[in-house]
Amino acid sequence: MTDVFFNGMFSGYVDDAQKFVESVKQTRREGKLSRHLNIRYEVNQDAIYIALDRNRVTRPLIVVKNKMSMLTKDKVDAIKSRSITWNTLVDQGVIEYLDAMEEEDALVALNENDLTDKHTHMEVNPVTIFGIGTSMVPYANFNQSSRLNRGQKTQKQAMGCYTLNYLNRMDTALDLLHYPQSPIVRSFSQNMIGEERSAGQNIVIAIINYDGYNMSDALVLNRASVERGLGRSTHFRPYITEKLRYPGGQIDDIKIPDKDIQGFTVERDYRLLNEDGIIYPEAVIKGGDVLIGKTSPPRFLGKLEVFSSAANIRKDTSVRTRYGEDGIVSKVVITENEDGSNLIKIDVRDSRAPEIGDKFSSRHGQKGIVGAIVPPQDLPFTASGIVPDVIFSPNGLPKRMTVAQLIEALGGKVGALAGRKIDGTPFQSESSKSLREQLLELGFRDDGTETMYDGRTGRQYTAKIFVGNMYYLRLKHQVADKIQARARGPVTLLTRQPTEGKAKEGGLRLGEMEKDSFVAHGASLLMKERFDSDKAIIWICGKCGDSAVHDAYRNKAYCLCGEKVNIHPIEMSYAFKLFLDELKSLHLKPKLGLGDVY
Repeated sequence: MTDVFFNGMFSGYVDDAQKFVESVKQTRREGKLSRHLNIRYEVNQDAIYIALDRNRVTRPLIVVKNKMSMLTKDKVDAIKSRSITWNTLVDQGVIEYLDAMEEEDALVALNENDLTDKHTHMEVNPVTIFGIGTSMVPYANFNQSSRLNRGQKTQKQAMGCYTLNYLNRMDTALDLLHYPQSPIVRSFSQNMIGEERSAGQNIVIAIINYDGYNMSDALVLNRASVERGLGRSTHFRPYITEKLRYPGGQIDDIKIPDKDIQGFTVERDYRLLNEDGIIYPEAVIKGGDVLIGKTSPPRFLGKLEVFSSAANIRKDTSVRTRYGEDGIVSKVVITENEDGSNLIKIDVRDSRAPEIGDKFSSRHGQKGIVGAIVPPQDLPFTASGIVPDVIFSPNGLPKRMTVAQLIEALGGKVGALAGRKIDGTPFQSESSKSLREQLLELGFRDDGTETMYDGRTGRQYTAKIFVGNMYYLRLKHQVADKIQARARGPVTLLTRQPTEGKAKEGGLRLGEMEKDSFVAHGASLLMKERFDSDKAIIWICGKCGDSAVHDAYRNKAYCLCGEKVNIHPIEMSYAFKLFLDELKSLHLKPKLGLGDVY
């Protein structure tokens, strides 16, 4: 007897498991059972699982019987003439919905030519094996699967115009492409999602090395293209604050803080505030500038302390521009939140042209950062005078096997010259053979290569260079958001070492491995500079080896053991001194032995 589980609960037994499963499937196809019911016989466990619970992801497949698709030519003609609908096909058992569980028992063919005796189902359309993002990659069936995963990921990170009401919204860290274009080579998914969802630009690409500036996936950009608007974008960031109420009737004040307030920096930081303590629109700001002046009462006051003098000491809690972020105030919104407190939102925008270090990608997962932006007169040009917008390295193609990228460049060239869109839908696209024939008719070589000349010397390259049109995406990873450096700045209270993180003006940590790299390079003296960020002079007793007390006012030192003479100032890392203190807190007494170094 075989156990039967319905929606995960044990429901009974059956004699012939295989026969039972087949009869349930047949009854479902006849429309006598719910189309949302799925069943599977698990041979190893000798158990039948039936699922009819909600929110399972199911997908439609065409039923196959005796190597024949149930979707016959008559039914296809009937659909075209609109005499039957999709639901009719489902009710007739021509199409059925399978979930992940029942799909384990199915062998699905891509098309009718692939059908064998073992096949149980066939795809409605071969492109349905892809997700939404992956199906937007043109000629996806010519790419390696891992590249397609990267390709759909880069499309999600691409800048575009995500919504038309962006000026009325306050999204966190938004990037907006100025001139999005509709792709020349496109999948049918692009038409379904809509033209306004396009998030890239059609560019001329040449596949050639350029002085090593495009090695390791880097790209070389044409400066003229950048100046004309290639990849230009605007970055928006909102700054938000609330006017809060505290126990004891204390509230925040939105105003220009007074100089005697705790935490007041320099007057220059508050120069852009209006009389109401809020910055004005279109103000040009730099990192650290105050956007909203705000003072707050001290936190954690007790009931009696509210009436004491401590309650009158207010501190500056102004909203400041993030360190390292410049921009222009785009809009100022003053409103209320659901609690009735005043809410102030300020949107800061920053116009950004592509620079060295910014990330670009094609739709095939061929991502890379800008290695150089070169004047157009120094770039190679074709015999017809075309200077490419992007130079991509040929070394990025053999190992990755992104054949679709080359076909797209070929199709883009045909589309640009013929003035039409090219269908690149996976499995049902215009063939590369047809594209080559059209390119030949348009007066170009059928393999997409052209004679090119060096812009600096004017000499003709010996090899023919592959040139085409591609859809390139500018990704949200920009060097302006990631660059981090500091000389002096704030330190943490406990260890006296530089703070961590870009927002806190932090330093970059030099760890053990980085130290080993410097030593291996023979730059070990650099360690002296790197590792003294928390240099401290500690007075050590030569008698007991413990830290002594130094009276800076009288410039005298003494130790708790009674020693007054044999005490010496020792230079060490403050983190080491902290380590000694923590050992003492564990009732361990560390001793430092002093000796002369010759």
